[in-house]
Amino acid sequence: MVCGVLAMSGVERDRAFLVRQATEGRLSQREASERVGLSVRQFKRLVRAWRAGGDAGLVSRQRGRASHRRMADDLRERICALLKEKYAGFGATLAAEKLDELDRIKVAAETVRRIQIDLGLWRPKKRRAKRVFQLRERRPRFGELIQIDGSPHDWFEGRGPRCTLIVFIDDATSRLTALHFAPVESGKAYLAALRDHVLAHGRPLTFYSDRHGIFRVNAKDAQSGDGKTDFGRIVEGLEIGLINALTPQAKGRVERANQTLQDRLVKEMRLSNINSIEQARTFLPGFMTRYNEKFSVPPRDKAPAHRPWTKTEDDLDLALASWEERLLTKSLTFSYGGMKYCVKANGPGTSMRGGKVVVHRFADGRLRFSYKDRALTCTAYGTYAVPDPAEDEKTLDVRVDAVIAAQRTSQGAAALAGG
Repeated sequence: MVCGVLAMSGVERDRAFLVRQATEGRLSQREASERVGLSVRQFKRLVRAWRAGGDAGLVSRQRGRASHRRMADDLRERICALLKEKYAGFGATLAAEKLDELDRIKVAAETVRRIQIDLGLWRPKKRRAKRVFQLRERRPRFGELIQIDGSPHDWFEGRGPRCTLIVFIDDATSRLTALHFAPVESGKAYLAALRDHVLAHGRPLTFYSDRHGIFRVNAKDAQSGDGKTDFGRIVEGLEIGLINALTPQAKGRVERANQTLQDRLVKEMRLSNINSIEQARTFLPGFMTRYNEKFSVPPRDKAPAHRPWTKTEDDLDLALASWEERLLTKSLTFSYGGMKYCVKANGPGTSMRGGKVVVHRFADGRLRFSYKDRALTCTAYGTYAVPDPAEDEKTLDVRVDAVIAAQRTSQGAAALAGG
């Protein structure tokens, strides 16, 4: 009896006290059952158990026995092996999803987390006090506000070169609308993602970006030009607003999406043996579908804000092409991009002298020349020296990697020569 009392929990001790009070007539069974939080019928069962075995009769018979829900040892060993090898570095939630999806092992994420802790594969992060930012309410309609950003990262975990993922995510729904891999974060990469977005959804009302030089002219002493970048002029031509965030926290939705993608997308590509930008671009559509099914939410207002693109893809390519104006000389020549061009005109072409030729450069490098919206035929007849294009700080990783690769090549050649 003493051993049974020592093994009793606090709840069981309270029940034993009330049962004794009821059997001694100090409390009615109804009053005692209300105090213990049971029905009268259940309390009577406790009284019968106490009379048969004393306080020990109230101790749960399951105490000290293995749970019926305990995982089988062979299954646990299999999960441990998969977590160590196939799913090394995976978070508990993602690992549980892939165990169910790929290995047909259905197990709770918290169970996976406990196993990872036992194996030393996961340690809880120390939480530090963070600055509190007031959360902005989501926009009500899909397509009202698209947050855009580039995420430079070692996406292939050393199996391929470092690169950047351009991310477009809708503010109202947290739905990924476009993903595009590129060697560096550049205006060209954003325009490629914009093309995919417009063809899939239409033209959004506004874009929300950081204050990088791709999106705005940051030089305070700029004396010439219209104060807009190529990207800014193009989105303006598409009647899309462009808003620049003052802080990274302001565009927190795309920043958090970047963190999730750097975890999930990296590991998904590892499992699918994706090792290059070309392979990754083919992989992205299916990944986006799965991501949106899991993480997107319905908009408050079901009316879409996107405006459909009703023209052809060629028209869209023209709208996305960067363009500049050049003045024609009296001999109907002009210079562009290190080349000198001569306009082929029907007749003397005197009316075109001193006019402005618009040069469109397409994403694939093609050029289109026009005068007053009329296409021109031009012939290249000479070249001139041009400075190297300015590079921004977002190409830093690629440039450093190129230096390291060159050093390794020279060291390898020196080793061969010495050998």
